[in-house]
Amino acid sequence: MPTPPKPVIVLEQEKRSHRTKKEIEDRQKAESSLLSGKKLTERPEVKSNPTAHREFKRVSKLLQEIGKNDALYTAVINRYCQLYAECRETEERLQKMRLEMDAWLEEKRNGGMLQGRYLRFLSEIQKNLNTLENICAKKRGMMLDIEKECIMTIASALRSIPKKPEKEEEQDPMAALLARRRA
Repeated sequence: MPTPPKPVIVLEQEKRSHRTKKEIEDRQKAESSLLSGKKLTERPEVKSNPTAHREFKRVSKLLQEIGKNDALYTAVINRYCQLYAECRETEERLQKMRLEMDAWLEEKRNGGMLQGRYLRFLSEIQKNLNTLENICAKKRGMMLDIEKECIMTIASALRSIPKKPEKEEEQDPMAALLARRRA
């Protein structure tokens, strides 16, 4: 698969390109037409969650640096930040449950033999841990899907820009003649 064309910003930073000024202008117009021109906004549910809010600010800053801090990404980025916060909260809960279970198990071992009801209780805790781990794994999977989609969306947007503008000579000669007569 061929590599996608470089964005105009990269071409300008490299200060070396075989592209003509017209080609660069056309690419600049095409790239700017892919964005709404409005800034990415944070939804209230993300703003109210400290973890999600921090992640939103981090991602928003990164998008700003690459020139993709656009309102078109608002829903996806907000959803990503919510999932990130939920995943972090689940991981923290999971860690607390593991520590409590280990402490309880150590206490029971030091106190003597484990009885049947304590083993059932331990089994229930382990089931809850497994459930939380599955929930966390699903959320991580959703986050990965969003990350891939965002990257692919940006990359596919850049790929949709033609590497070279259409040459005027490729137009139908009759259409060009009629256009000149009208002018």
